[in-house]
Amino acid sequence: MGEPMLTPTQISAGELLQLIRGGRANTRADLQRITGLSRSTIGQRLDLLNRARWLKHVAGSSTGGRPSQQIVFDPRHASVIAVDLEIKHARAAVLDLGGAILAENTGPLDIGEGPEAVLDQLAQWFPDLIAAAGVDAAHICGIGLSVPGPVEWETGHVIEPPVMPGWDRYPIRERLQKAYAEHVGRSMGDGPVPVFVDNDANLMALAEHQASHRDCTAFVLVKVSTGIGAGVVVDGKVYRGIDGGAGDIGHIRLHDRPDVLCMCGSHGCLGAVASGRALARDLSALGTDATSAADVKRLLADGHPDALRLAREAGRRAGEVLVTVVSLLNPGVLMIAGELSGAPFMTGVRELLYQRAFPRATANLQVVTSRLGEHAGVIGAAAMVVEILYAPDRAEARLGHLTA
Repeated sequence: MGEPMLTPTQISAGELLQLIRGGRANTRADLQRITGLSRSTIGQRLDLLNRARWLKHVAGSSTGGRPSQQIVFDPRHASVIAVDLEIKHARAAVLDLGGAILAENTGPLDIGEGPEAVLDQLAQWFPDLIAAAGVDAAHICGIGLSVPGPVEWETGHVIEPPVMPGWDRYPIRERLQKAYAEHVGRSMGDGPVPVFVDNDANLMALAEHQASHRDCTAFVLVKVSTGIGAGVVVDGKVYRGIDGGAGDIGHIRLHDRPDVLCMCGSHGCLGAVASGRALARDLSALGTDATSAADVKRLLADGHPDALRLAREAGRRAGEVLVTVVSLLNPGVLMIAGELSGAPFMTGVRELLYQRAFPRATANLQVVTSRLGEHAGVIGAAAMVVEILYAPDRAEARLGHLTA
């Protein structure tokens, strides 16, 4: 679907920024042609964006005459803190607005200790991260947090997360804002630093789509680590469903395994049968030392025969569910990411998918692995912050404050 037609009365500086950021217009002439605004009005709108230091002007290509001046979004005028929170560890990074990582830190962090302790510990990392990135703390414009559970988008609350005890409906935004103020202090603007929260698979999907598959109008990423979840991007936007529950494929039941108990309390869920946690359990039962998805990943890298066999079978199990996903959404790209996304699991997925899916559903389907790897979570969390803060309406409101 294309973007809605713009009329001159609707076109604010924020709308011009959207055109520039999206690459649809990078000269004054482009902006005039697309919007129908006069040259003087374009100049006034651009002046607001220039005063906020959101734009930079670079020499364009030349065909022999004077080079045209290109107007582009300046990704270095502010920075974002992004956090990818896993079950037993976390990765935090400072990024510019284009997604380039300026500094990062990875360390152990047990999500089971609860939100108070975990969020405060994360905020303790921030001062050193900001210093390592070489940016001014006053230029941090927002924080993005990726979590391994379903998120109610409007409130930023995690809702009934099976692997996050004590986090259900906890006010994550407010607590992280408070911790940030205690450990860092300053942020861009007068109020608390904006904090945005989303599910990890959603944010990984956003990052991977923007990095390598922008032209794909229907994109699905499946994260296979301790658990299994999916993120869906349609027409460049994350599809979250009515209340953030879209993509929760790890709790679709497989009827032939009713004996396997899932952490959610049900039996036979895909995540209880084919996730990293499930494979670690099965390997342990066979006498192999494995307690986590990370252990399974290590065993797969070492070529452990039982790990290879179980990973391929897990891929086939996931493929049973993905046949329905692909038939329903008809994506152009199905990406497998996470600690189990190597060749054995991928082979199993492909075997089931191409065997059982209707040929029409897979005729134009690419089944691929992650390009961003372990950085997809923080890059996606940062991208979420930028998409929100620089959306036309939000950008216009911020411009009014910054240029007052």
